[in-house]
Amino acid sequence: MTNKLEMTEEQQQEWVREHYLKATKYLAQKGLVAESVADTESRYLIPLMAVWKINLLDKTKVWVICGDLPTDHLVLEENESARNVLRHFTFKWQIQADKLLKSETQEQLDYAKLLMTKAEGLYQLYAKDEIWV
Repeated sequence: MTNKLEMTEEQQQEWVREHYLKATKYLAQKGLVAESVADTESRYLIPLMAVWKINLLDKTKVWVICGDLPTDHLVLEENESARNVLRHFTFKWQIQADKLLKSETQEQLDYAKLLMTKAEGLYQLYAKDEIWV
């Protein structure tokens, strides 16, 4: 995997643009239309993940996560930090994985394992104080 230190500033900016487009396309597929992004609250850990706080046309605020993990979104009523949003995604994915583990298809079992692995990785990022300074 390419690491941020091996990427030029231009490549890093392209990565951010690409993942913002991925996040807004994901929302559009869910019938949600992005109006703007809250740049100061969104966070990127290039090349692992981006977590975007996006304002929708209907004035709802959603968090979208994408990168080297499943693209997903959350609607949170409270004004959460990006760090706390990671924790919410870990809980959401653990609950989804638990439900999928009861499935009988190999594809769903494989996805459950992926969700559990990614949830554990996200929680480790959430727990690292030095990232959030």
